[in-house]
Amino acid sequence: MSELKLNSTLHRRGQLTAIANLRWRMFVNSLRSTRGKMELVSRIIVSCVFALGALGGATGMGFGAFYFISQGHPEYLVFLLWPVLTFWQFFPVMATAFTNNPDSSDLLRFPLTYRSYFLIRLAYGCFDPATALASMWLLGISLGILFASPLLLPWAFLVLLTFAAFNLLLMQMVFAWVERWLAQRRTREIMGILFILLMLSFQLIGPMMERFGGKRSRPEFRHFVEYLVPVQGALPPGLAADAIAEATRAHFLVGFGYFVLLFAMAMAVGYLLHLRLWKQFRGENLSEAGARGVVEKVRSRRLGWNLPGFSQSVAAVFEKEVRYLGRSGPMLLTLVMPIFMLVIFRLGPMSAARQGSFFARMPNMAFPAAGGYALLMLTNLVYNNFGGDAAGIQFFYASPVRFNQIVLAKNLTHAGILVFDTALAWIAVAYLYGRPSVDVTAATLAGLLFAAPLNFTVGNLLSIYSPKKLDFATFGRQRASQMTVLVSLAVQIVVVGVGVSAFVVAKHYGNFWIAAAIFLLLAVISFSAYAVVLGRMDRIAQERRETLVAELCRA
Repeated sequence: MSELKLNSTLHRRGQLTAIANLRWRMFVNSLRSTRGKMELVSRIIVSCVFALGALGGATGMGFGAFYFISQGHPEYLVFLLWPVLTFWQFFPVMATAFTNNPDSSDLLRFPLTYRSYFLIRLAYGCFDPATALASMWLLGISLGILFASPLLLPWAFLVLLTFAAFNLLLMQMVFAWVERWLAQRRTREIMGILFILLMLSFQLIGPMMERFGGKRSRPEFRHFVEYLVPVQGALPPGLAADAIAEATRAHFLVGFGYFVLLFAMAMAVGYLLHLRLWKQFRGENLSEAGARGVVEKVRSRRLGWNLPGFSQSVAAVFEKEVRYLGRSGPMLLTLVMPIFMLVIFRLGPMSAARQGSFFARMPNMAFPAAGGYALLMLTNLVYNNFGGDAAGIQFFYASPVRFNQIVLAKNLTHAGILVFDTALAWIAVAYLYGRPSVDVTAATLAGLLFAAPLNFTVGNLLSIYSPKKLDFATFGRQRASQMTVLVSLAVQIVVVGVGVSAFVVAKHYGNFWIAAAIFLLLAVISFSAYAVVLGRMDRIAQERRETLVAELCRA
């Protein structure tokens, strides 16, 4: 029996070693290409930024833990643990551009044991940026406890380690089950709507806190806090803080009880993760296609859309893009967010009723801000044109259509979204802040004429040179390559810098037509660059066809 267990352990260790070697070889081989080297440079830059955040957060957490323990208030550690849990769970969702979790289900085609598969899933989660940063923060809390009370460290380290395991299992469990729900179209649409509502609800936190913080609302707010305190005490951050606090008061049995509850929660979350991974391991493969009881009648032939001034090829790709994006949650979020943010600024700290607020002093800047935000929301679409096509990129290469027509149709789709958003933003600004003046409206539209072609130009190049497969059935995975993220960030910084400078100059001279003239001059340059790059799309796409097809058709 012992020999069988030893062989099983050695077999599992060999599988994990083989997978680690495979990942290492894939990394080394990727450096043979220019794109791989650029990706490495981008990851180094991003890693340095994350390292600064990790060290800064760990230092702050350490000083906070040292102060709470030394002052005799160990229960206040909960104020440190709640931010850790919130960041650990929500950062992978809010910043998918920086997460790069490989799809572990691809390994199921190999003779892998379930325990190895489970451990690999956890190992992938350990390398997530949120896990790395939050773990550093917990390490800072441990060091703060060490300097404040060295005898407390072993128990506190055990509690914090269990708290970290709970967060890791919870993050992986949420991703696993959400991917299960996103695997089918109906549940994907429901999840998309819920996600949009959740993201919009976060924007209401500021105005609600401001309202509850008023003089008339302080009793209600105090009552709400008094009700919330015992509730949070039964959740993992409260349990971890109470387990450490009771140990400092020599109530070891009570502290051990809190630890047992925390450990039980971690085991419950791990069991839910086990249920989902076990289904995957046993070969569950959900399909969106359902069996049809009767044969559908042959539908009448319908003609495609017609775009005046453009060829049928451009119109066909344009129709395809509109139909696909119209069924996606990110598209709905793109349409709603600029208008919703105007409402938040109107009701929240940016309310025009406050004489010291920015929009109260300069209400004309509401429309330029909304227009710039609408363009910013298109970043994920513009800089990864072919991500949603995935394996369908092969049909583009097989069809008798030039690539510059395909790219032009995609850019027309994005431009149409921008025009629609801008029109809605103008109506919302007119209702919430007052009708924008003619010169400010002209300057804003001229600014978009400069910024949009520039974004389209850079986005078209990055879509060919640095593509990334986009799967709407996955959750918490990277939506663009690291190089694309950094380049798009640099472009947005340039656009915002130029736009703010032009409006500052116009404001100084008291004439916003100056900003319109500056933007129109820059628009000529950006349109010229766009035309040059668009004319070379055929040659670039042919030169990069192997890389483009290999990346987008990857299983």
